[in-house]
Amino acid sequence: MQDKKGNINVILTGFTSFFTDISSEMIYPLLQAFISTILSAHKILLGPILGIIEGIAESTASLLKVISGYYSDRIKKRKNLAIFGYTTSAFAKILFLFGAFGWFFILSGRLFDRVGKGIRTAPRDALISESTEKNKQGKAFGLQRGMDFAGATIGVIICFFLVLFFLDPVTKTLKGLNSFYLIFFISVIPAFIGVIFLFFIKENIVKIKNEKQKPKPNLQFWKYDKNLRIFFIAQFLFTLGNSSNQFLLLKSMNTGWSLSSVILMYFLFNLLSSLLSVPFGGLSDKIGRKKLLISGYVLYGLLYIAFGFINEAAGYLLWIFWPVYGVYYAMTEGVEKAFVSDIAPIESKATALGFYHTIVGIGLLPASIIAGVLYSIMPSLPFITGGGLALITVLILGIFVKEKKVA
Repeated sequence: MQDKKGNINVILTGFTSFFTDISSEMIYPLLQAFISTILSAHKILLGPILGIIEGIAESTASLLKVISGYYSDRIKKRKNLAIFGYTTSAFAKILFLFGAFGWFFILSGRLFDRVGKGIRTAPRDALISESTEKNKQGKAFGLQRGMDFAGATIGVIICFFLVLFFLDPVTKTLKGLNSFYLIFFISVIPAFIGVIFLFFIKENIVKIKNEKQKPKPNLQFWKYDKNLRIFFIAQFLFTLGNSSNQFLLLKSMNTGWSLSSVILMYFLFNLLSSLLSVPFGGLSDKIGRKKLLISGYVLYGLLYIAFGFINEAAGYLLWIFWPVYGVYYAMTEGVEKAFVSDIAPIESKATALGFYHTIVGIGLLPASIIAGVLYSIMPSLPFITGGGLALITVLILGIFVKEKKVA
């Protein structure tokens, strides 16, 4: 009975992720073009402002994840926090409709969208982990990420056809701000649909008669398992070079491709991520998380460096690079969470997952800001730097981190 309820919980959270990402990915590929349109008279500011927006938004979200995870562990409830987080993100998208009044509204929209993500992610991941048998954690997280990327794929396809309809053949971007606003408005609808599925989740509510005997979640980083601490540090280093995908989209457009073509490349990225997340998650249950993560980070490092050297003459290679980039995501996104869940103490599962996201978030703010500055100096620098840091991360994981065997 428990296994059946657990499977339903994983599927329901998957559908929430599916519809939420339809909404998010109708907006995300357009942001760099939208900001570029608003800053048409100040193009030199595009890289730094894009870095500031993405850095602040992503890092703020991640910093909230450990707080939300800790609170979720304290009250032993996950569902309500997840609902509140997803609802916050849905309302945040309305702020993009005021973008013409200044890029501050774009920052605000991204910020509150990510605040919602910060509130919901750790409780949702803990709910998935607690609803799944130990030897199926990788598959469960892979399914969740697969649904996530499936929604992203649908969202990008919808975005592609809308962009194709409103595309200006001369500028190779949308005809005007109203075209952006229409797409942003439509994107709000699936965001609210996604929230509905969470109300049908049945979570395990732990009742403890004696409050003094209640296990307390651990907020002291140094008291976690040594391997988990090293993994967190390695993730921080990796994240310093893992700037926002907005820079990949911007780089792709600067090779001469139109906005619609770049969105189609982004679709291929999401499609591969969606199709391969469950198989790779299941594979990690069989061969171990570490081998798969190292392989994924090596792929990322080499690919990111290659992105840096792409020019107009070799722009056709982007049709290969973007799908391969999706393979990297499928190999690592769900597996990282499963790795943390394997090692984390049971009373601190959401807190540990929150720590993971928070440490990543601490690196995201400087990562995107540094990438923005580097991009304005030389467009290839952010990618070469990111690829190099990824390969250093591989060495740390390979030498110093041992994974816990899952029975």
